[in-house]
Amino acid sequence: MKKLMNAPESILNDALQGFAAAHQNIISLDQTARTVFRRQPKEAGKVALVSGGGAGHEPMHVGYVGRGMLDAACAGEIFSSPTPSQIGKAAQAVDRGAGVLFVVKNYAGDIMNFEMASEIHGSNAICVVTDDDVALLGRSRSNGQGSRGVAGTVVVEKIIGAAAERGASLEECAEIGRQVNAATGSMAAALRACTLPASARPTFLLGEGEIELGVGIHGEIGRERTAVQNADELAEIFVQSIFAKLKPDRNEPLLLLCNGLGATPAMELWSFYQAGRRRVEARGCKVERSLIGNFCTALDMAGASLTITKLNERTMSLWDDPVETPALRW
Repeated sequence: MKKLMNAPESILNDALQGFAAAHQNIISLDQTARTVFRRQPKEAGKVALVSGGGAGHEPMHVGYVGRGMLDAACAGEIFSSPTPSQIGKAAQAVDRGAGVLFVVKNYAGDIMNFEMASEIHGSNAICVVTDDDVALLGRSRSNGQGSRGVAGTVVVEKIIGAAAERGASLEECAEIGRQVNAATGSMAAALRACTLPASARPTFLLGEGEIELGVGIHGEIGRERTAVQNADELAEIFVQSIFAKLKPDRNEPLLLLCNGLGATPAMELWSFYQAGRRRVEARGCKVERSLIGNFCTALDMAGASLTITKLNERTMSLWDDPVETPALRW
């Protein structure tokens, strides 16, 4: 294992310190609580957004703190949820009097800890759960958790963040988040597994000519192992699976996000985006908004995901609203 770090036990703190130092005009860091805050607080009377999750998915979630998106993001240990205490303290710090909305990916630890923090915060806190992964739809899972929250969480956080910035109420923000989540589907594939800094070994092994379809963002295996596919073949599998959930109408405006899992070159992501766009347009749908890059990663996993969100006039307008975070800005 070769990694740019001092030691496995210090890499998260070192990374957060470097991240905060590089973006101190936008964010501030509570090192003890491992929580990133918006440098310029939101105006009083507006809904605050808090999210978080295990480290290793950078820039999610700490990279999305700033104007037009999150007010705070809590970092847990690598692939482990932040604690209820972390989350609760963050919510208390950013609550501007209109309540707190928690955006939570659908994993058991995250659900449990964010719900505990929500209960502590009281009646002016709501959790919105993202479960955009379509890889295991219709397939039983041993933990009964259901679809995982993956890269579609970025879309949900951006659109809710814009609504909160405009002054929408807590209930309105929550309903928008649920609608966007329901209108979003994602799927990923790994060409190579990730390696946790403390383990020095890949989370699973692939043969020279194999890929893992439907992989998760915590280094877990997917729904099946297949021979290597080219970009068009893989994009067809992804788009077909996502459309089976979303069932978009012809000419319905869509957002297409091509997300790298941590170790995929930009050239390959651009190529895979184009493959996905061809498959979407072949079905008579319109890609009206796009995003390509590393937005929800799994450490150094090689591979990519596609996320598709059905848009309407309101959500497209919210997507287009200004955003200024370390990882997303326009």
